[in-house]
Amino acid sequence: MGFWDWLTGAGATPNATVGDPDSVGPTYTPGDPDGFEFEDAEPSDNRMAAVVTSPWDGWPAKWATPAWGQIGPKFEELVDTAWAALDLNASVLSAMPVYRTRGGVTLEPTVWMTNPDPTVYTSWHEFAKQLFWDFQLGEAFVLPMARAADGFPYNFRVIPPWMLNVEIKDGRREYKLGSLDVTSEILHIRYKSTTDSARGIGPLESGKTRMVAAGVLARYATEIAEGGGIPYYALEVPRRLTKTEADDLLQQWWDSRTRNLGKPAVLSGGVSAKQLQMTPQDMALLELAQFNESRIAILLGVPPFLLGLPSGGDSMTYSNVSQLFDFHDRTCLKTKAVHVMSALSGWVLPRGQSVELNRDEYSRPALKERAEAYEKLAGIGAIDAGEVRTMERLRGPEAAEALTGGGLS
Repeated sequence: MGFWDWLTGAGATPNATVGDPDSVGPTYTPGDPDGFEFEDAEPSDNRMAAVVTSPWDGWPAKWATPAWGQIGPKFEELVDTAWAALDLNASVLSAMPVYRTRGGVTLEPTVWMTNPDPTVYTSWHEFAKQLFWDFQLGEAFVLPMARAADGFPYNFRVIPPWMLNVEIKDGRREYKLGSLDVTSEILHIRYKSTTDSARGIGPLESGKTRMVAAGVLARYATEIAEGGGIPYYALEVPRRLTKTEADDLLQQWWDSRTRNLGKPAVLSGGVSAKQLQMTPQDMALLELAQFNESRIAILLGVPPFLLGLPSGGDSMTYSNVSQLFDFHDRTCLKTKAVHVMSALSGWVLPRGQSVELNRDEYSRPALKERAEAYEKLAGIGAIDAGEVRTMERLRGPEAAEALTGGGLS
């Protein structure tokens, strides 16, 4: 068996059954009544042999096999709100220009700022999105693939957290990728850490019950839709109907409504339509679902309005929507960018240098407001026209002439 097959557990098919995959019902076979077996018949080194759990015949096919043996926070199936919030934060952060500084002075970018590992990534942005995505789930791991002459990483890539085994031994963390010890190589960026925990803890850890609730509510709403929806009224008849009469009345009502969409109903013979106390929205627990999803978005630092969820206040105007983006940048994106890039700087660059992200693009004011600010700064001699062109990425005549070899073409 190859290394990757062994590492990913190839050969053990989830929910594998002896007979019918849907082995609950007439074809159900209980499997091993003991529920476990020993890998080795004879324990060695006075230690108990490892207990191996596996799927069994009779486990419902629609259920997911429990994640036995997984360490740390794992969210294989994210509800759509959590996925959207993670994607928004990671996409915005990965799109921010990256640059290298020393003492506040911008330096020439290094090669890995364009692409840390061309064998697996198409650009820096793909690497950064993967890095920030894992970080928000609790922890991100970066492993060097090659080092430059100065000893610092030259190529590196993000390693999925499930592939790393992390333990605290003698007061320090030890990292193993399979049987390979990578303690001296790996960069481990933790969202929240404690001195007694080897792994990082993400915001969704505290909200895992909300994740479960959001998933249940989503499935419940889907089942309502699949069942044709819940009508908000019932047909009432003053006498007791037989099953045949009730079925005929219901079928006549359905046929009439499908033929006469948008037209009022005509009832006779004592039949009346009585409105139910709960509307389809109430039956689908819409407000509870929206509140639950808003809390998930807040856990990930995203204002609910940015994900199309109710904000709980009046409708947004242009002014406070702009302030909302600024709030998102200051309270969420800035903190995550500083945390991750500071850790990356200390690992990949010499002391005194740092790698930073330019967050101006996300929430900077409109051009008119920027122009007014530049004018005031120029008036007190703080900046000149050349610096304004640089900040606005505008090339002056001299730059254009240099690029075209002496003339515009």
